[in-house]
Amino acid sequence: MTTVNVRGGTLPEQRRQESGRPGGAGIGASRAFAWMLLVTGAAGVLAGWVITIDKIKLAEDPGFQPGCSLNPVVSCGNIMKSEQAAVFGFPNPMLGLITYAVVMAVGAGILAGARYRGWFWLGLDAGMLFGVGFCTWLMQQSLYEINSLCLWCCLAWCATITMFWYTTAHLVRHGLLPLPAGVKGFVTEFTFALPVLHIGIIGMLILTRWWEFWTS
Repeated sequence: MTTVNVRGGTLPEQRRQESGRPGGAGIGASRAFAWMLLVTGAAGVLAGWVITIDKIKLAEDPGFQPGCSLNPVVSCGNIMKSEQAAVFGFPNPMLGLITYAVVMAVGAGILAGARYRGWFWLGLDAGMLFGVGFCTWLMQQSLYEINSLCLWCCLAWCATITMFWYTTAHLVRHGLLPLPAGVKGFVTEFTFALPVLHIGIIGMLILTRWWEFWTS
């Protein structure tokens, strides 16, 4: 196979490596991106750990009041006692402890110089998309069915949304998720706006759901 150097270009083999296609060395990421995964993953692990411990205490003592049960609206205890808190047959936080730890491991790997294949990045983003969908369902149940809010759950929601949008933008930047040029430019240049807008919408829903309570 012949290769030709062009000004400002790369060799075909290098292109394959940068694109993460089979046979290449995979795609890396910046230290800032790695730290984002570490911080958001740690936030999710922290939320899952605290909720798990409080749920165990609640099972041992039905009269136990979690520290984040502050008022009739912000009441983690109501969330923990609901059927939605164990939708897969086991406490939801246990799933979070595993998945967020995986995200932290990926971030640590990037800091150590790891480069992952395209299929790995796509799988990671797909898992995060599932997490966003699950968090969205839990949010809807929390606001309109259980009628209570859990601050630790909110932390996990924010962490999941942030890691998903930044990972999606990373995939778009490297051509793993093809988008029209204009959309790609916005996603890659203004990535921060995506989680801010998403979380802002959730904040507005929470604000309007209990508007009378917040303003009384």
